[in-house]
Amino acid sequence: MNSSHAAPHRMDPAGGCPHADNARLLAAGTAVTPVVLPGGVAGMAVLGHDALREFLAHPDVAKGAEHFTALREGEIPDGWPLKTFATVQGMTTADDADHRRLRSLVSKAFTARRVEELRPRIETVTQQLLDALAEAAARTDGVADGAGAGDGVADGDGVADGAGVADLRAHFALPLPMGVICELLGVEAEHHDRLHRLSNQIVATDIGPEEAMAANREMVAVLSAVAAGRMENPGEDLTSALIAAREEDGDRLSPQELLGTLMLMIIAGHETTLNLITNAVRALCGHRDQLELVLAGKASWADAVEETLRWDSPVSYFPFRYPTRDLELAGAVIPKGTPVLAGYSAAGRDTAAHGPDAARFDVTRAARGAGARHLSLGHGPHYCLGAPLARMEATIALERLFTRFPELDLAVPESELPRHASFVGNSVHRLPVRLGSAS
Repeated sequence: MNSSHAAPHRMDPAGGCPHADNARLLAAGTAVTPVVLPGGVAGMAVLGHDALREFLAHPDVAKGAEHFTALREGEIPDGWPLKTFATVQGMTTADDADHRRLRSLVSKAFTARRVEELRPRIETVTQQLLDALAEAAARTDGVADGAGAGDGVADGDGVADGAGVADLRAHFALPLPMGVICELLGVEAEHHDRLHRLSNQIVATDIGPEEAMAANREMVAVLSAVAAGRMENPGEDLTSALIAAREEDGDRLSPQELLGTLMLMIIAGHETTLNLITNAVRALCGHRDQLELVLAGKASWADAVEETLRWDSPVSYFPFRYPTRDLELAGAVIPKGTPVLAGYSAAGRDTAAHGPDAARFDVTRAARGAGARHLSLGHGPHYCLGAPLARMEATIALERLFTRFPELDLAVPESELPRHASFVGNSVHRLPVRLGSAS
């Protein structure tokens, strides 16, 4: 089937689970499909693994907003929910020399050696958060969850089950990566909650124009204050290093690029790992046989992380890339200047690449040599700079969590977990779990 003639797939601004739509499109032979973005904006999405791998590294595909035809021609209004992805100034919207310049400034903080040096700190923070998770669960014993905090989960009659329930996402999966990236950037703890709230709004695809613009203004204000603080009191953090690079050579990093880089680092540095940890816990709780394999040493926690990245990618559809000429890909033509979504969640379950059992969660898949390596952390020149850090954080988090609470399980059925209001991020908004007995 030539996807250039397929009916456009309308992206749901409310998000939801992407896998049913992905499976339907892939089953129809649609590796590349036209889509309708919020506001009726025409775009395309690359869903097939092989097509996405080719697209991500294609020399005639750009990231700079000047290549977005509808934006350049004034057809995209202020407050369009995806506009920040196109216009923020930083690595994800830069090409060629500009991209190499910006990436080189940040990459020093993410070398293998620097990441490994963070291991003791990540282990300490993980232990502290597990203690806090246990305390949160203890507070819900026999208490109904009516306060809106999401820590306890009430039964159908409004009375909690008394088994010790807590929102693992809020108490564990979120503060771990947020704390680490903010520590790297020199962002004080007082800003963490606010930055997470603003990040959620910026990646939301169902947000209204006024809310979207307000969230961006507030994010810029917070990060400007962070940068000003680091200018006055430089430290050993990445923000101070970026400011020093700008001051040493005024052409190296503009004020807009500094704020854009900080915004991208905050959002990408915690949202992706937050979703990864959340999705891995959901997957392991929903597949106890796979959890038992890891606990028995028949597969590693790193295997569980990689299979989660493939099976339930933390990012579903990432905006945007633009062909710099009419581009033929997997039998479809993507017109020059079209905004294209990278369909990571679809590519992860593409049976053409991962075999007929691609929809099955299997932590031994890599060891068996089954299927292609996933693309969930990107491919090509824009491959995720923080991939080693995300993998380390998730591996430590899962190992410590399930070693301490081997009976941990979801406190509500998977189908009742509230999904993210975004087709960019792929996860749930809360993750109530019952910890069970500690080992």
